Parts: sequence; C-alpha cells; structure tokens
Amino acid sequence: MRGLDKRTVLDATKLTIFIVVTSIATAMLAITIGNLSFGSTKSYEAVFTVATGVTSGDDIRIAGVKVGNVTGVEIINRTQALVKFKVETDAPVTVGTNATIRYRNLVGQRYIALNQGMGGTEELDAGETIPLSRTQAALDLTVLFNGFKPLFEALSPNDINKLAYELIQVFQGEGGTLEGLLQRTASVTNTLADRDDVVGALIENLNKTLEILGAREGQLSDLVIQLRRFVGGLSDDREAILGSLDQISALSVQAADLVTGIRPSLVFDIRELRKLAGNVVRNRAEVDRALKVLPIKLEKVGRTAIYGSWFNFYLCDFKARVRLPGGTTLPIDYSVGGRCNS
Repeated sequence: MRGLDKRTVLDATKLTIFIVVTSIATAMLAITIGNLSFGSTKSYEAVFTVATGVTSGDDIRIAGVKVGNVTGVEIINRTQALVKFKVETDAPVTVGTNATIRYRNLVGQRYIALNQGMGGTEELDAGETIPLSRTQAALDLTVLFNGFKPLFEALSPNDINKLAYELIQVFQGEGGTLEGLLQRTASVTNTLADRDDVVGALIENLNKTLEILGAREGQLSDLVIQLRRFVGGLSDDREAILGSLDQISALSVQAADLVTGIRPSLVFDIRELRKLAGNVVRNRAEVDRALKVLPIKLEKVGRTAIYGSWFNFYLCDFKARVRLPGGTTLPIDYSVGGRCNS
C-alpha cells in the first residue's frame, strides 16, 4: 500500500511539472505571436497617405529593433490613414522623427520604421501625431514587379522569390542588402547566360523577320495606306451599307415567301435540270458538232426562204414513253421508211 502511494505521488509530480512547462511555453508563444509587452509604454499617432496592409499588432522598429507595435488604423479626412501605435518609454521619438511603412516579407506583412530626420531632437509628447510631411507609405510592389516582369519570366520561382526579397530590401533603403542584390543579379545573369543559344536563336529570327519587312517596306507601306483608305471608305459609306443590309434582309424574306408554295415543284425542276446538264455533258461532242453546223444550215434555210420556196417536213422517227394513270407505261415507237430512207 505504501508503494502504491509513492507511485501516485511521483505521477502527480510529473503531471504537475508537465502542466507548468506547457503553460509557460504557451504563454511565451502567446506573447510572441501577440506582440505583447509588459513594460511601460507611450502612445503616438502617424498620418499616412496609404496604409494598405498595416494591421494591429505590426511591429514598430527603430534601427531594426522592435520597440512597440501598432494598436489601430482608421481613416481620417476621407483620403488619409491614421495609424495609432505604442512604443517603449525609453524609445527615442522626437519632433524630427520620420515614420516609414516597410515590407517585413513577401507574404505582405508590414512594419513601421522610425528614424531621426531633419528637425529638432526634443522628445515628442505622448499622444501627439507625426504629420503627413514626415511619413512615407510602403513601396508599390505592383509597379516595381511590372518593371521586372520580362526578367522574372526567365527565372525559376525560387530565384524570383529571392531576387524580389532583395529588391524590396534595397528599395526600402536598407543598404546592407545591396551586396546580396548584386549576388542575386549575378546569379540571374548566369542563368540567362546558360540560355545563350535560345536568346541567340531568338535574336537571329527577329533579324530575319526585320530584314524581310525592310526589303518589302514599300509594299507594306502601300498595304497600310490601302487598308486605311478601305477602312475610311467603309466608315464613309456605313449608312449605305447598313441600308443595303436591311434591303437584303427584306429581299430574303420576300424570296422565302415566294418559294413557299412552289417548293416541291422547284425542287423537282432543279433535279431535272441536273439530269439535263448531265445529258449535255455526256453528249457534248454531238452538241458541239450541231452548234458548229447550225450557222451553215441556217444560212441555207434563210437563202431558200428569200425566194418564197416551200419547205416540206416529214416525221420519220419518233420514240416516247407515256405513263398512264395507275403507273402503267405505254411505249410509242413510230418509224417511217420510204422517203425518209431515200
């Protein structure tokens, strides 16, 4: 029984130690994440033209060292942002202090850097405001990265992230990272050098294209001029063109109404015309011979008719098929000998 009590006490001691350590670690994590400070602080305000991305809890730094955090952001004068923050009591905030919003990382987190600018060194009273003339908004990354877009297209995502971070640090005025930027630029240059063949082929193809365009400069110029005249003519005649389109639409409607009742007969006629055209094509040799002989025969007939002569015509041969009601077909074959064979 005594051994069981000792074991229970030992387990309870271990559990108590675990709870204490866990509580301390949780408290430290909460203090770190929440940027909590238990020392005495003093509050200030700063007016910015743009405070996009600044939120409560963001760092306030002097010379890169955290001395406080942002407590709130609100709009004033409809177009300006008022940032409220607090710093440690011994932090040097003077009437000449400048406030600049900077990027902490590429995720978009910001912090406000305080540095001594031109002006007095008298201590700024707690609760006072740093005016708009001594504040600066964050760098516009959209404009910056758009300028480097052609370069970024030739890099890997990892190189882009590293180079972008170095660019942000340099353009924010942190000169200590200039060496890193130069190293990263050298890496980019090496990457582009590795693709020298691709770049060279591209330039060569562009040169050929430009040579062809240069050789046909006159034709290209004429084409542009004619195209401009054509477009200008269309613009001048747009009313007439639109009016003709309306007339064509009306004509289409009338034509559709015209053939509505005769569509079956029209289809049959077109089909028979196709057969006729096929027969003419198959017998084109005889048709050509008949057309060639026809002028001669017409000339002789005309010459005979001038003197009042008579023409006698005889039906020598006639073949046909007559379809009777009920589907019966009656063949007709008429042939006369004698004078037709003489």
